[in-house]
Amino acid sequence: MTALLCLLVEHQTLRFAADELARCLTAMTGQSIEVQTHAAYRADLPALWIGLNASLPDGSVGRTPDVRDARFDDAVAIRTHGASGAITGNNPRSVLLAVYRYLRALGCRWVRPGIDGELLPRIDLAASAVDLVETPSYRHRCVCIEGSVGLEHVRDMIDWLPKAGMNAYFVQFREGFAFFDRWQQESGGARMTIEQARANIAQIAAEIKRRDLIFHAVGHSWTCDPFGMPGLGWDNPTPPAPPEVVPLLAQVNGKRVLWEGIPLNTNLCYSNPEVRARMRDAIVEYAHAHPEVDLLHVWLADGENNNCECEACRDTRPADFYLMLLNEANAELTRRALATRIVFLMYVDLLWPPERERLNNPGRFVLMFAPISRTYSEAFEASADVTKPLPPFVRNKLKFPRSVDENVAFLRAWQAAAGAAVEGVDFDYHLMWDHFNDLSNMQSARVLHRDVQALADLGMDGFISCQLQRASFPTGLSMCVMAATLWDRTVDFNTLSHDYFTAAFGNSGAFVRAYLGKVSEALNPVYLRGEDPDLARAISRLQGVRNLVEALPMFKHNSDASAPCHAASWRYLDIHADVIRDLAQAYLARAKGDLTAANSHWTALMDGLQQRLPEFHHVLDLYQMRATLKGRFELK
Repeated sequence: MTALLCLLVEHQTLRFAADELARCLTAMTGQSIEVQTHAAYRADLPALWIGLNASLPDGSVGRTPDVRDARFDDAVAIRTHGASGAITGNNPRSVLLAVYRYLRALGCRWVRPGIDGELLPRIDLAASAVDLVETPSYRHRCVCIEGSVGLEHVRDMIDWLPKAGMNAYFVQFREGFAFFDRWQQESGGARMTIEQARANIAQIAAEIKRRDLIFHAVGHSWTCDPFGMPGLGWDNPTPPAPPEVVPLLAQVNGKRVLWEGIPLNTNLCYSNPEVRARMRDAIVEYAHAHPEVDLLHVWLADGENNNCECEACRDTRPADFYLMLLNEANAELTRRALATRIVFLMYVDLLWPPERERLNNPGRFVLMFAPISRTYSEAFEASADVTKPLPPFVRNKLKFPRSVDENVAFLRAWQAAAGAAVEGVDFDYHLMWDHFNDLSNMQSARVLHRDVQALADLGMDGFISCQLQRASFPTGLSMCVMAATLWDRTVDFNTLSHDYFTAAFGNSGAFVRAYLGKVSEALNPVYLRGEDPDLARAISRLQGVRNLVEALPMFKHNSDASAPCHAASWRYLDIHADVIRDLAQAYLARAKGDLTAANSHWTALMDGLQQRLPEFHHVLDLYQMRATLKGRFELK
């Protein structure tokens, strides 16, 4: 039997959507799937019709709801019975999202990026029926490149995003050099060249365009690249600032030098019109040269407490100078008829809002809240206490907020300064560093779920996850919870968790879920963050990890891992058991004050994982794990 897929209008993303649907349905049904292109809908032709909602006549499928902006907002409408019906969206990306949404309704799951995370169940297509019209809870559903990556890791992530309902990808910096170079070091390859990094970005941009995803770019580096100082990363040795640039650097403690020798971290003398003019021109030229970029991130330096103290700067907050720059860039973008939207950042010193300046064209801008100093032991709540005034702004002597109440107070102050016309988005780090405090991801996934649910109540319209691309160890629960809650903020965590573990482990799902919950409790993320002073409790819990791990093989022997996705999930869980057993020993020795033993356990663990890298590199960023945790076990 042959099922027919009819594509309405030939378009790169629509063709990709049709091919993906054909691929998956072939595997799920065993049927032959034929894809045809038709210029118009034909009611007399039984088929699954795929295309823009506007291409179909009224009554053939539910109408997608009206949206504020068809480029940035998604809506899907699906009405099928058996091998007939329609799968539509309000833009090409939304059609692809609709295809994957239809497949999820048929039981498909993508439990982590990569082919081994795909679950395609066998179904009787003739007996299936799907009828839904949906718009996501949030406009911005984005992942940002971070950590250590190879091109294949980024491709896998971009491929996973629309499968999970996400709609955007963010490539930091102009060529993402640092992230690719780290993978070269981690995997023992030759150092990355700038030309290779740029070639990677070209391929990544093509994958983004293929799926019609929203493209975010750059971020930091505007304070160095326009001044002849490459902003490639934080670890690369750099020469001193060119002599002609030195007068433009921030003056701190009476000196104008690169902050800690790193251009990317160095602020400038923002009161100087030449500084802002060179940054403005670089922003506009980049926007002109890269029309494929939808949202251009314009941030200041990555350092903190290092703003200029010269006479012309000292009495003006960095945020006021920042808005001056943004207004100047907007004026030139407007003059040149460039529609590129600008994302600006409230982060470290810029958490304190401007006192005088305001945005001249609010519709061009997106305010991005980056609470990098927050705790992940508690989630953001709309009811957070924001009645207390912000701590005073004391130049270069700032202490940054950790609690929920403090962080939300800064957000509210910025929202008041920016005005209601400026949309906001959370740029957060759940899967960048903190998940290494909860290597089972059970407690951290709950916090992430609650954070995403609270975004709307906090006046934000989405989330950019600044995260490792390989963050599915031992499971991709946190990523899947994030994506599902961004699509539907009302969804219950326990429902998501049950569904995830069933998809990842089949009939073993309930056991694995309970097992990882116990491991998460035993390792006690709150203690590992330094927020639980009860040392005796920590030692008691850490001593119980070995017993938990030793029970795992007995259950696995009786589990069903026949599906490739389930078998891969068990492989990663086996490696995870080895990791947490040894890591718990390192933490236990540390808790007892034996740093020599702690260092010995840690070193053996890292050496062993380096040798096993080919087994797990798609799901665990070993480079970042080592960088995040090594300070806890180093001998002083």
